[in-house]
Amino acid sequence: MTKKILVTEDEDLIRKALEFRLKKEGYEVVSAMDGRIALQAIENTKFDLVITDLMLPFNSGMEIISKLKEISKETPIIVLTNIGLENVVMEAFNLGADDYMTKPFSPNELSVRVKRLLNK
Repeated sequence: MTKKILVTEDEDLIRKALEFRLKKEGYEVVSAMDGRIALQAIENTKFDLVITDLMLPFNSGMEIISKLKEISKETPIIVLTNIGLENVVMEAFNLGADDYMTKPFSPNELSVRVKRLLNK
């Protein structure tokens, strides 16, 4: 069965690159350009993995993490951030994030992390 991944990223280039890469690796990808769309998606669809930026229009990545963990505690989350602030990253982990990557990141490294979380 194909694994379904939600990618929430407001930067078009990054979102499209992630979507392209993950689809090429055989995943079904739903992408959201802002937090509001992401929250609607997680309320209506069961995802195997969520990748989200923290700084988003309308609703933050933190809100997405909180909502997802209310709905599905076992769904892994990878946080993307260009904020290297330890307290922000710690807050994301405390809310339930499983991993994080600082932008810019290596697409190969992201692939490895996605595979690791989906094969638990």
